[in-house]
Amino acid sequence: MPHPLPTGRMDVRIAVLAGSSSQGAHASIQAFPSLKPWWTPHLSILRHEDHKAARPARKHDTPHMREVAGTSKAGYFKASKTAKNKHWSSSFLAGTSHSLWTAKRFAYRRAQPPFPSLPGAETPLQMSNVLLDHFFPPSEPFFPPRRLRPNTSAPPLTTDEIAAALSKCSPTSAPGPDGIPYSTWKQVNKINPSILLHILALLVLLGYHPASRKSSHGVVLDKPGKPSYESPSSCRIIVLIRTISKILKRIIAARLLATARLGGLLHPNQCGSLPGLSTYDACLTLTNDIRTLQRPRLKVSSLFLDIKAGFDNVDNNTLARILREGGIPPYLVFWVSSLLGERSCTLIFQGAPGTPAPVNFGAPQGSPISSLVFLLYVAPLHFGIPWSLMIS
Repeated sequence: MPHPLPTGRMDVRIAVLAGSSSQGAHASIQAFPSLKPWWTPHLSILRHEDHKAARPARKHDTPHMREVAGTSKAGYFKASKTAKNKHWSSSFLAGTSHSLWTAKRFAYRRAQPPFPSLPGAETPLQMSNVLLDHFFPPSEPFFPPRRLRPNTSAPPLTTDEIAAALSKCSPTSAPGPDGIPYSTWKQVNKINPSILLHILALLVLLGYHPASRKSSHGVVLDKPGKPSYESPSSCRIIVLIRTISKILKRIIAARLLATARLGGLLHPNQCGSLPGLSTYDACLTLTNDIRTLQRPRLKVSSLFLDIKAGFDNVDNNTLARILREGGIPPYLVFWVSSLLGERSCTLIFQGAPGTPAPVNFGAPQGSPISSLVFLLYVAPLHFGIPWSLMIS
């Protein structure tokens, strides 16, 4: 005995798909508004008239019939386009939380991303270990723990510094393990600015960043367009850091940048990752040097180098020496050294075991201060070519 059809939503779908009239098509849209949310009853009438005029035109194929059918079709298509634009501009894109890229994501949904099938990793725990060994290889801690003492050279933290750091934080940024978005901290600081001040002021005074604030989540994503996904190098890690930690990092980065510029620790040729400078400035500088050398009819060539895994190869001891020799205040040197050690990361992917792994090397990815730390680290690599060498 055949099973009876289920009632409710399934019945509506079968009844609609079985019909071929415009009323059936409109009923489908009424039952499933997500299919065509811009559809209106007026479009159903125009679609019915379009079909009504197209049938005799196909049967008799006279100039008059073709003209009537073309006019009906043009009117139906124009009304459909108008309805789409009106719906997406008024009810969707007009909202403050949506953008053109959000609409594109809805219109062109991405296929299920491929996930690496790593050799020898049959369980999520084994896959997590392989990825951790590739992205965060085991290493010894950079420096032994030190006794915490207040630094008299550290200027006290102010509410203005906290407000300036929060103003640069996007409320749409994904939070880290704490799950607290920037919008929450902005609201807290707006109601009572002394809360964040009491939380962060002591860490600045001690030149210390605790390990509890340095835990992060590493979201595993595939690299698009790879011919094979059987290697850890075919995926990338997006590190999500605690928002309270990133607020403090922005404050320390602003202080470190001001001190480094006064001490001349940043090379003039460095344009990227610095406020007020960009790649455009680097291109203009390079163009000016080339034209200057071409004016006396000299031959000019440029050599471009790419530092692979630059953040991962920042040595804590070397960086601390560069900062001390550059006249950076001790509390900033201690804080940066504390930041680079005793970190942990938990990989996030489908079926991940959720086990945190220690990270004791390099500068943290996704940190507001990491790019500045890397620039200070590689500043000694910048050197000018003597004019005698260029002329010869």
